[in-house]
Amino acid sequence: MPTALSGIFPALVTPLHADGAVNVAALEKLLARVYTAGANGVYVCGSTGEGVSLDEAARRTIVETAVRGTPGGRHVIAHVGSWSLDVSERLARHAERAGAAAVSCIRPAGVNHAEMLAWYRVLAASTSLPFFAYYFPKDPSEVLNADQLMEICEIPGVEGLKYTDYDLYTLSLVARAGWCVFNGRDEVLAAGLLMGAAGGIGSMYNLVPGWFVELRRHACDGDWPAARAVQDRINDLLRVLLRFPFLPALKQVLTWEGIDCGGVVRPRSGLSTAQQSALRESIAALEIFRPV
Repeated sequence: MPTALSGIFPALVTPLHADGAVNVAALEKLLARVYTAGANGVYVCGSTGEGVSLDEAARRTIVETAVRGTPGGRHVIAHVGSWSLDVSERLARHAERAGAAAVSCIRPAGVNHAEMLAWYRVLAASTSLPFFAYYFPKDPSEVLNADQLMEICEIPGVEGLKYTDYDLYTLSLVARAGWCVFNGRDEVLAAGLLMGAAGGIGSMYNLVPGWFVELRRHACDGDWPAARAVQDRINDLLRVLLRFPFLPALKQVLTWEGIDCGGVVRPRSGLSTAQQSALRESIAALEIFRPV
């Protein structure tokens, strides 16, 4: 049943050099940023970290860097999702050897529910680490009900979910059944915590980790008006970034903040000069967050 993992886990971006190699120095700065702000751990090589688009060697480097840069008492969750089950198994075993606290995997593309369960059974058995299934329905065919999600949780080795969906009723049912559920939608962390989430894993945590730590503190204290006020502040900033290609915009703002995140994994492209200018102006207009 549920692991002791809980709290605020930034889903880290992957800083890259111009040649596409992992920028280890920038990743170390990002780790220091989120841990100084009070994050309980990090989630690496997920959707925000472009893990599926990176090769195995790069993903191993990211996990090793994250473990090395994680203080005692904090935790690394390594996303090991891949197009290949063999690759996912190798990455999971490497994560365990490297010292990660848990592994996670998104639903493989194009599989049905039974095939997904079979995939998760193999992967959860590949290490002794807690396994968190990554639920992120991209279309109606991938939406699961509470019974189906709990069927995943009942697989030996599975201890919960990274739950990236707006259906917080279903989240609450899984959480009430005793499973560890991390809220994955940045926009509704306060509501997710109210409905039973053990914490949150998200993208905007890279940029304003202290805001998410503050929000959870208010939630733990039962001060929901204060939690809602922080959520509104987060959403004002998020709304600006969502006017642009999100991941390039997030990496750009982090670069302005002094962490050289580089571009996104090709063939995706970054922001144009005009988009960069518009992004900077839009953020400055908020008067709550100013890139340097």
